[in-house]
Amino acid sequence: MGDLQKKRQRQLVLGFKKNDSKVMEGVYMAVFPKVRLHILKNNGNEARAKDIYQEAFIACWKNIKAEKFSEEGKVEAYLFTIAKNKWTDFLRSANYKKTVTHENKLELVQLVDDQKIDESVEEAKRNAMQKALKQLGANCKTLLNLFYFERKSMDEISQTMNLASTSARNQKYRCIEKLRKLSLEIKNNG
Repeated sequence: MGDLQKKRQRQLVLGFKKNDSKVMEGVYMAVFPKVRLHILKNNGNEARAKDIYQEAFIACWKNIKAEKFSEEGKVEAYLFTIAKNKWTDFLRSANYKKTVTHENKLELVQLVDDQKIDESVEEAKRNAMQKALKQLGANCKTLLNLFYFERKSMDEISQTMNLASTSARNQKYRCIEKLRKLSLEIKNNG
């Protein structure tokens, strides 16, 4: 990089650090068309391009202010790289994989069916757990309620229930195992 380019890059970095709106707007306007084109060419749309670019610009600005940007590099290239990486992350995300296109409507229907099956399995597990909780003895219900819902420490529980600390831990383990076993039996037997 020539001396003139280095000087320009230092001015851009200084402009970002000082929140100089003219410098920041100039970089914003210079890089956005490139990012927009990249996103449109890679399964994106105008709205996504704007959102991704906005996130990238903010990340670039924060990194420059936090001195995480090497002044040897180019601000525009750095901003473009951040935007490109954010778009790649979005394409790999679950949000993108669940969006509908004409080619994958069948895959989406399968995804929805799988989700319904997962939800019904989870509902069955919850129902079995609730029934199993009703069948637990009073001591187990109290102990598990204190630990899981009231977030009490084992020391507090042992004091509340008049148990030795090790006894409280052992009883908690036995109660959990009993709950797990009852829940599994209920789930398997309908």
